[in-house]
Amino acid sequence: MIATSDWLWELDGWIVAAGVLCAVASSLVGNFLVLRRSSLLGDAISHAVLPGLAVAFLITGSRQSLPMFIGAVIVGILTAALTQGIRDSGKIDEGASMGVVFTTLFALGLVLIVRAADRVDLDPGCVLYGAIELTPLDTVPVGSLEVPRVVITLGVVSIINLAFVVVFFKELRLTSFDPALADAIGFRSQRLHYLLMTLVAVTAVASFESVGNILVVAMFVVPAATARLLTDRLGVMVGLSAVLAAAAAVIGHWSAITVPRWFGYTSTTTAGMMAVASGGLLVLAIVIGPRQGVLPRLYRRWRLAGMILRDDLLALLFRSQERRSESAPTAGLIRQALPVNRWRLRLALWNESRAGRIESVDGGYRLTPVGRLRASSLVRAHRLWEQYLVDRAGVTVDRIHQHAERFEHFADRDLRDQLERETEFPSSDPHGSPIPSEENRDNPSSG
Repeated sequence: MIATSDWLWELDGWIVAAGVLCAVASSLVGNFLVLRRSSLLGDAISHAVLPGLAVAFLITGSRQSLPMFIGAVIVGILTAALTQGIRDSGKIDEGASMGVVFTTLFALGLVLIVRAADRVDLDPGCVLYGAIELTPLDTVPVGSLEVPRVVITLGVVSIINLAFVVVFFKELRLTSFDPALADAIGFRSQRLHYLLMTLVAVTAVASFESVGNILVVAMFVVPAATARLLTDRLGVMVGLSAVLAAAAAVIGHWSAITVPRWFGYTSTTTAGMMAVASGGLLVLAIVIGPRQGVLPRLYRRWRLAGMILRDDLLALLFRSQERRSESAPTAGLIRQALPVNRWRLRLALWNESRAGRIESVDGGYRLTPVGRLRASSLVRAHRLWEQYLVDRAGVTVDRIHQHAERFEHFADRDLRDQLERETEFPSSDPHGSPIPSEENRDNPSSG
């Protein structure tokens, strides 16, 4: 627990360093768990290594790092092997096989930990939710500096994980996206899989004292999942996930110190706030991510709807002038023809006026020469699509308008020319309306 609201670099600096190293080490290998759709396997291993820890405690009577690592690695590899074996030997999917293995081993681990807690200096709560706040208290001398043991351990694990990703990046990329191809060209995807699981187990054990058994799962999965929402390039994803993981660690510790005071409390766990901060970054990516974020998608849809409305407006004015209507359509008449609210129509009229494609005449609106150029292309595409749907797709005349209405907005010059060739250069559409010639593009003044 954090008992003070003051930031002291002698204490908080080491806590943040441990959190950053833990988060980065976990995210490096977590990327490939996410890409392999095996995120639950990280959860399974981080829980299933408990029997290995407990046996190490029972045998040695201490919490020395080497026995912990050995026990955890053995059980971690066993978890991956049992999961793969159950999935391959029976009609059980990977999720169910992982559920069977990790719940069984986790339950066994809890029983052994309770047994071990009576004989050795072991705090089961520390294994579950960590004690990162105690990081500065257990130090070892490094030259003239006292460095927390956890920081050294996590630093070594981070370097090992980074080296693994760099050295085997090509193989990891191939086996993550196409393991069958990797096996066919001799990459031995299963060996790389078990090596990855070994590092997941080692990272989980190294992180126990920092963020605990349960919260380390968030560091394996959430930064990588967040990065996946922001990029499609694997190298960028790995680097971005490490940055996001480090940011979550820093924000988490700051939040653990600051946020409880807003609600009248004095403390909370840094490990928990690290996971919360990581989840917050994921939510932020879901909402405002430039490619897949909710708000950017809504904005792109709004822009597309606006473009289609402006196209429909130009096409409507073209048909009005085509009928040689004496009066220019007013905003009210346009709104009756186009089912759109008043404000969106005003915005479309303003945009097209500013672009010089329409002009106000006697209270109504008419196309300018530039506007007729665009409008004639739209109407030409619409009527060519109608002819194509009748000639080539066999659609009845009473159903072609709604389809052509959608297609006309995405027909460039090449596609219009191809439609004309496919329909054998028609002069009118199935309704008898004349198809504007493409020469209108070279002579904007022609109607």
